[in-house]
Amino acid sequence: MNKKFPVIFLTSTTIIGLFLLPFAIVKRRVKDWIIVYLVSIIGNSLSDRYLVSKGYLKYKIRPFPRYFIIHLPFDFVHYPLSLLYYNQWTLNSKPIGFILKLLPFVIPQVLIETFAAKKTDLITWKKGWTWYHSFISLVIKLLLCRSIISIIRRASRGQISIK
Repeated sequence: MNKKFPVIFLTSTTIIGLFLLPFAIVKRRVKDWIIVYLVSIIGNSLSDRYLVSKGYLKYKIRPFPRYFIIHLPFDFVHYPLSLLYYNQWTLNSKPIGFILKLLPFVIPQVLIETFAAKKTDLITWKKGWTWYHSFISLVIKLLLCRSIISIIRRASRGQISIK
């Protein structure tokens, strides 16, 4: 595969994600969506830093490699954006609904990550890490972040908020 493809792919998906981000945040509940975005950045960057430091994942192509071991576009744009859309889509869903609605978000991400691990230098899986580890970790992170946001939303009901 062409050596420039991973960089072009990463750059174009990040630009698309940055373009879509304002449309995900600028809704009626701006405060909630900013909290979702920040919680997802914190949670994903911490878990990513842990997995990279333990040697399960390695990102050969990443922005600012001298300063960050994590994958900034995924941790700060791609994953938070998908979490925002997932939370908006499941806002009024019952438990079975938000569990089933995970699949349209997780499956494409796992397929893209699997492709990137096998065909490009964007990510390297080590120590037995496979696609199903990515699948399970994404499901857990999406459900955990959704639960945190749900708790915050319930705790802040009736309080004065920015509208």
